Amino acid sequence: MPKGVPENVPNDGLTTRQRRNAPVLAVHTGRGKGKSTAAFGMALRAWNQGFDVGVFQFVKSAKWKVGEEAAFRALGQLHEDTGVGGSVQWHKMGEGWSWTRKHGSEEDHAAAAAEGWREIARRLGAEEHRFYVLDEFTYPLKWGWVDVDEVVEVLQNRPGNQHVVITGRDAPQALIDAADLVTEMTKIKHPMDAGRKGQRGIEW
Repeated sequence: MPKGVPENVPNDGLTTRQRRNAPVLAVHTGRGKGKSTAAFGMALRAWNQGFDVGVFQFVKSAKWKVGEEAAFRALGQLHEDTGVGGSVQWHKMGEGWSWTRKHGSEEDHAAAAAEGWREIARRLGAEEHRFYVLDEFTYPLKWGWVDVDEVVEVLQNRPGNQHVVITGRDAPQALIDAADLVTEMTKIKHPMDAGRKGQRGIEW
């Protein structure tokens, strides 16, 4: 797409404006670093446009603190105080839907993941947010805790103009096929290869 101009324009009866404003389903997958980071970058753009942003983290526990969460909570407060940007909701599965806690069986964790997805599906049906980040959501799909076909159907039939970004390794093929934008992060080199642990300001 040189200069942002599509190489092919489909004969679908839609205007350029209609195509440009169509809701996007994006998937960030692969073994490389940056899947969630890229998704939160998109969410930052959405916030700047005044979109209502909903973030749902599926693997991080309630104890896991990430810089993006603190920043987006501050942006949400800024919106409430001044009207700048959009509203923000941030939901960690560790606050009710987490399987990263040590107690609980796999069946408990699967049920919690399914409950989390049901809540997201409800919000999509009600058009509660304009921009969704489903962080690390590919894992419950891979493990069979949430039905892939149901997820694809809900996402394909979501009403209105709701953008959704899903992150995580090993995205199922059905989700990739349904998505409008798919990026695979490929690891070329990582500090951990040299025995360096994650560090402040880089990993969190």
